[in-house]
Amino acid sequence: MAESTEPHISEAEHAVMEALWEKSPLTAVDVCEAVCVERGWSMPTVKTLLSRLVGKGAVGTEPDGRRFLYTPLLERADYVGGESRRLVDRLFGGRAAPLFAQLAESEALSDDDIAEIERILQELRK
Repeated sequence: MAESTEPHISEAEHAVMEALWEKSPLTAVDVCEAVCVERGWSMPTVKTLLSRLVGKGAVGTEPDGRRFLYTPLLERADYVGGESRRLVDRLFGGRAAPLFAQLAESEALSDDDIAEIERILQELRK
């Protein structure tokens, strides 16, 4: 499988991306309103994270008067797909079955989860 070209996004940067995926474009103030209270962050923290994401090519900026509007350049589905593949590669030797076995053994899968996985597998077999 080809190596993913998505940038590595830290857990903190991911929280900012989630806010932008939820609604965009957003100003830094808007992003802070979405994540600062829950995370215990300040505006300088958000600005630093936005700057890092812009530097990584994950977020684009557009001037809007004296402020900037931030928009994700990465699609959430593409990012999640790449991260999922890296997790399976790193922890399970590239095989998804041991991941499901681990989740089942640790009782992390609800009956609804199992039913949904079964439905997805049935769709894949068609």
